Amino acid sequence: MGGFFYERDADLGVLAGQRVAVVGYGNQGRPWALNMRDSGLAVSVHVRADQGRDQSRQNALSDGFEVGEVAEACDADIICVLVSDDAIASLGLVPDDEALTIVASGYTLAFERFSPPGDVAMVAPRMLGPEVRRCYSEGVGFITAVGVQQDRTGTAESRMLAVAKAIGGLRQGAIAMTPHQEAVLDLAVEQLLSPALTYVNTNFVMVLLEQGIPLEAITTELFFSGEVERNYRLLREEGFVAQLDHHSPASQYGQLSRRGRFDHLDVASTMKQLLADISSGRFADEWDGESQAGAPRLAELREMHAGELMRAVEADLRSKLGPDAALAHQ
Repeated sequence: MGGFFYERDADLGVLAGQRVAVVGYGNQGRPWALNMRDSGLAVSVHVRADQGRDQSRQNALSDGFEVGEVAEACDADIICVLVSDDAIASLGLVPDDEALTIVASGYTLAFERFSPPGDVAMVAPRMLGPEVRRCYSEGVGFITAVGVQQDRTGTAESRMLAVAKAIGGLRQGAIAMTPHQEAVLDLAVEQLLSPALTYVNTNFVMVLLEQGIPLEAITTELFFSGEVERNYRLLREEGFVAQLDHHSPASQYGQLSRRGRFDHLDVASTMKQLLADISSGRFADEWDGESQAGAPRLAELREMHAGELMRAVEADLRSKLGPDAALAHQ
């Protein structure tokens, strides 16, 4: 596979008479199920009967879906497995050899945590679950990563693209990727880019605090004002070159003339080390061990970096600036 796909490349007719099972009815499951039904597909929902799943079952029933047990999903022609990556292997899904199993993330396929029989593919929206539904309802769609992992029937790609079209994932185009490529990219954003940006932001804050700039003003500039968020939206909608014209000449000169001033920092070496852990599957092994142990290290890290103290600081700032402040001081 390679290149890009659009709605013209998919035919919903290839799914005529085929039953679609959605496993899970949460952030991705509900939007997928609703979108596919609105696109004319025959969709059933399947959730586990254990404690804590009753609400998902009730939500699906309230939305008018036929609801069954997870094992019953294996009787369908298309099985969309839309639960967290950690939970997929424990579901015990064994579809028919003629069925197509679709996941919304390449993780379990890339690192061999899930290897069902039959056709296997990935349809990964570059969008949070609730936005999958909103973008479909608004008719704008969203960008998707798609890829075939296993094609036993010769119809894996055509059926995968039909599902992608049915959820709205070809309206703005889809990029062909292997599940391994998608998983590595996704984890790299989380483990390479996010820590690097956090480190840069932390240094930015410390340097400006030394100049007497109030912490509230710095954090507002970084994210509370929404300016950075809106700048990124312009990057998406117009591209870097076009959005640059929205900045003042002084801003343009400052941004462009100071490029290269941090090039002496060897960020790439650390990124390559982290990427090797991801690509080789070492991180997946590490996370398996952490998850099976009850995630004690994760709890420590959350307390250290996102605990009650940080929550209180953010709540205090939100009470003084932003939407919450606007409501409080009307």
